[in-house]
Formats: sequence, C-alpha cells, structure tokens
Amino acid sequence: MLQALWSKPEAERTGKPLLLMLHGYGADEQYMAQHFDAMPAGFNCAALRGGFEMDQSYGWFLLDYFLNNDFAQVVSAANEVFAWLDSENAKYRFSSVSLIGHSQGMAMASTLLRLRRDAFQAVVGLSGFVLDNQLLAAMEPLSRKVPFFWARDEADLVINPDAVEFTKDWLDQNSLLQEELYPGMGHSIGAAELIDASSFLTVHVPGAFQPTS
Repeated sequence: MLQALWSKPEAERTGKPLLLMLHGYGADEQYMAQHFDAMPAGFNCAALRGGFEMDQSYGWFLLDYFLNNDFAQVVSAANEVFAWLDSENAKYRFSSVSLIGHSQGMAMASTLLRLRRDAFQAVVGLSGFVLDNQLLAAMEPLSRKVPFFWARDEADLVINPDAVEFTKDWLDQNSLLQEELYPGMGHSIGAAELIDASSFLTVHVPGAFQPTS
C-alpha cells in the first residue's frame, strides 16, 4: 500500500472533501505536503508517495528525457493509487475527491481521471503534462468534462513542446480548462500559482472553503 502524509488528524477526515496531491519524478510526498497550508482549509489533503523507487526519491513510473513511458507501468501505478483511494474512502467516506499533481504527478492525475472519469470533482496540474497514449485515446473524448486548472511557465524546459501541444489539445477537448501562465516560474511550484489553484478549488469543490473563526 502506498504511503501518505495527511493535513488533518484521523478524527477530522470523515465526510470532508479529499485533495490527493501527487509529486513529480524524483521527488516524494514531502514535496507536496509542504504546500498543505496553501490549499483551501476545508480539504483533507493527502500527499501520496509514488511506488516507483529511484535513488533516495520516487516517481510513478519510468520516464525518459522525451517523456516516453511504458503503458503497463502507468496502469500499474494507477491501480496502486486506486487501491489506496478505495481503502481510504471506505474508512472516511469523503464527500468528493479532487487531484493536484506537479510535473509527472499531473500526468498521473490526468491518467486517473481518464480511467475513472466520474470519480473526481476537479483537477489541478502544475508544470505538467498529459500522456499521449493510443489505448487511452480510444475511449475519448471524455463524456464528462471536469474542471481542470493547468498552470505553467512557457519557458519551462522540462516539458517539451510536443508534450505541451498534446496536453493543451487534450485538455481543450476533454476538460473545462482554465489555463494560466506564470513567467519566470520555470519548473517549480510558485506562490502565485498556488493562490490561483486554491481559488479554483474553492470555486469548484463544495466544502473546500472553511471560514476562519
């Protein structure tokens, strides 16, 4: 079973919306957990560790310089996430599930959406991409379009132009897309995009907003 860090203690998780946070290639759950406080307070945030082990870090599946992948590994990784999610949902009965992923974590998040298109309330992709895969594409376009916030820097050197073009076309056809650009951010996670992502989730996820006392 995959490991996770939570933003709320166990006693406070039942019946709340879940925000599943997915790190990028060569990172771990701590990278996403450091952004718990930037997310809407009504969420249970869970930062999940990818099951693909690297040198003192993790990913979701093997990825080369051109962002090519082995689809069997992708499906295996998705099934691991679904197994974790189904187990936790049985315990806490979340009111909804939303996804946020950075870099390869966005590829993972969008793949989860493609495989379970009715399971997610909203998706946020940070400096990431959508997998170009013929098997997944055979079942598309998606019949239900989920709100999708895609944040990036046009000068990001990690996500190649072909991947950016495919991702934009896929999101235009399969989601309710809100795309925002953040010049100078590079491939990192920026403060401005986190503010905008939080606002997006507050608008699209019932229960995400929690007034301060």
